[in-house]
Amino acid sequence: MTEQNLTIELKEGERIDELHRNGYRIVQNERLFCFGMDAVLLSGFAKVKEGERVLDLGTGTGIIPILLAAKTEGEHFTGLEISKTSADMAQRSVALNGLSERMDVVLGDIKKAGALFAPASFDVVTSNPPYMTGGHGLVNPDVEKAAARHEVLCTLEDVVSAAAKLVRSGGRFYMVHRPFRLAEIIRVLSAHQLEPKRMQLVYPYVDREPNMVLIEAVRGGRPRMTVEKPLIVYEKPGVYTGEITDIYGY
Repeated sequence: MTEQNLTIELKEGERIDELHRNGYRIVQNERLFCFGMDAVLLSGFAKVKEGERVLDLGTGTGIIPILLAAKTEGEHFTGLEISKTSADMAQRSVALNGLSERMDVVLGDIKKAGALFAPASFDVVTSNPPYMTGGHGLVNPDVEKAAARHEVLCTLEDVVSAAAKLVRSGGRFYMVHRPFRLAEIIRVLSAHQLEPKRMQLVYPYVDREPNMVLIEAVRGGRPRMTVEKPLIVYEKPGVYTGEITDIYGY
């Protein structure tokens, strides 16, 4: 019996969602924070080469490393997650997809990531961090839900600092964030010797303002950044553009 055929015990509020890649599925809890388009777009933007080792900071239920495992020839994927509940769902998704030899989930704090892993031990680091500072919008009273959107448990500085410590020289850091913090993002990346090299703005519709930014930074890279053509999500309400359909896989 392969791991994909194992029965995964679901807890209250949980469900199994299809990912439309390699037959992979993921365990999520509708009462908690479920992954969104930003995670999927980051998995399409990030480049992972054959044999590379990847770390996802704040992995949640493991969506980004699971999608990267489906899409790339990376050797090994690690997800770091502070929530026991989310880490448990991620670990069960790893087993559900038969990825135990290729992916693991570590329970831990991004702020202590430098003590959990050897320095410069990853070729690629990814993150879909909380976008909002404490002063932006209403903070959910539920800590786990709040931590997914607001900088309750870690800040942008914490995420970038951890990535800089753990990615090798010449390695790549990929992040999805909000355009309104772009100046701060570039400043923090540069301060940690992560040179922004590639950027793509994501627009909900062609005539709207961008609501996401995808960034690639290289550890110790030379100054020069390429701005890729805009990524438009919808042709019209409920209809994805061809590019988005390709990234989603259906």
